[in-house]
Amino acid sequence: MTFDANLAEHHTFGVSVCSRALVVVDSVDSLARCYRNEEWQSLPKLVVGGGSNLLFTEDFNGLVILNRIKERTVSESSGCFRLHLGAGEGWHEVVAWSLEQGMPGLENLALIPGTVGAAPVQNIGAYGVELADFCEYVDYWDCELGKVVRLPAAECHFGYRESIFKGALKGRAVVVAVGLALPKAWSPKLGYGPLAQLGEEAAPSAIFEAVCQIRSSKLPDPEQLGNAGSFFKNPVIDAVLFERIQRSHPEIPSYPAGPGEMKVPAGWLIDQAGLKGYQVGDAAVHTEQALVLVNRDKATAEEITTLARHVVATVEARYGIELEPEVRILDGQGGAGW
Repeated sequence: MTFDANLAEHHTFGVSVCSRALVVVDSVDSLARCYRNEEWQSLPKLVVGGGSNLLFTEDFNGLVILNRIKERTVSESSGCFRLHLGAGEGWHEVVAWSLEQGMPGLENLALIPGTVGAAPVQNIGAYGVELADFCEYVDYWDCELGKVVRLPAAECHFGYRESIFKGALKGRAVVVAVGLALPKAWSPKLGYGPLAQLGEEAAPSAIFEAVCQIRSSKLPDPEQLGNAGSFFKNPVIDAVLFERIQRSHPEIPSYPAGPGEMKVPAGWLIDQAGLKGYQVGDAAVHTEQALVLVNRDKATAEEITTLARHVVATVEARYGIELEPEVRILDGQGGAGW
């Protein structure tokens, strides 16, 4: 237990804020003790994995719990490899390990920062693949019931960067493990961007390396430049609005997102609005990837949120599209700080 803990090293934006207390848990039992401890029951609690999708707007007046629950077990059926993964496992490390073990399927999701526990909350996705494509169940600690509950994937309400853990179970569920099923009948997913150039004969390892190279070229290393990856969701808009934008911007990239809807890259919208490199104090829009907001040195939370609001207002004024943060923006009680 650490009191008045600086959280800069526990979230990838690296903003200097403090929490009232901080504790590391490495098992369900130690997690349960945090919620059963009478001294801490009145404190707001925030469970943090890799901290790669967080922005604290002020000091956190509660207990930060670092989830370090580790486990990797594998079972097989005739058609699938089944993985049971502790929430504290690093996501990218699990992707690399699964390929080394001859269990492909997750390669398109390589180099996504954060932990396994954060993956179902966000329903992480990249290059035409989402966690929901492989998830069988999520085990979570139910803070109200005081026990672990297993939720089948069908009940997780997965959507684009959405899940029940951001909805009905927000604040009640702490993910402790995730179950994945990787089909043995593997086929490459090459429908997005540069991956199409690999060809249908591409091996899982080639896709993995390509994804790592693409992401590394676009996304700054948080160790060098504080950031939380993609700050905004790619907006899904109706076909009528898309066609109107397309008439004046025929080069706009897009992907089908369901009947009468199109997904548009937020990074393209921000770039075309002339915002690459735009800066508020030490917070800036990244010069290589406009979807990423960065802490150039000692940016404050206020500078980052001011920058983010400017981006939202500029894009909406130009295109009529309101961007939504993908990053969790938190106030001092762990609520929405946006």
